[in-house]
Amino acid sequence: MGEKILFDHKELDLSLNRLCWQLIENHCGFENTVLIGMQPRGYFLAQRIQERLLELTSVKEISLGSLDITFFRDDFRRRDEPVVANQTDINFLVEGKNVIFIDDVLYTGRSIRAGMDAINSFGRPQQIELLVLIDRRFSRELPIEPNYVGKTVDAIDTEKVLVEWSNTNNKNDLVRLIRE
Repeated sequence: MGEKILFDHKELDLSLNRLCWQLIENHCGFENTVLIGMQPRGYFLAQRIQERLLELTSVKEISLGSLDITFFRDDFRRRDEPVVANQTDINFLVEGKNVIFIDDVLYTGRSIRAGMDAINSFGRPQQIELLVLIDRRFSRELPIEPNYVGKTVDAIDTEKVLVEWSNTNNKNDLVRLIRE
């Protein structure tokens, strides 16, 4: 089993800044834009993005929600044990808004497809964009591409991308590629 560091704490910080500046460039004051973190791991990234955007801009509030897609996935019935859902917390309207889905790793595209189905329960967005920390571009099963990417990784199916946030494991932020 091998391991490669994709982002250390410093590199991850630089990438988050770059992603935030891209969002600022495209969404200015965020009046009509909401951030939705895909549960569970995308929500940690979404919180970081929201905090950084508030630091970098004079905007007072940027709506942030979390979306659980467990029962919208096309494979949830194929598991041996019952699935446990995470919490969805969207306490604002998405109707007519620019929705930015945020997830840690884009792999097959199935989670994002499920997210697009799930968000319609809350209204019809004007536009949906996708921000991911890691894009595993050659693993896509569905024609879904991110608008904002921290890093693109060419990984084979036996490799796994692990994103570790300091607020979840009391370590420094780290993104690793694990070869099994």
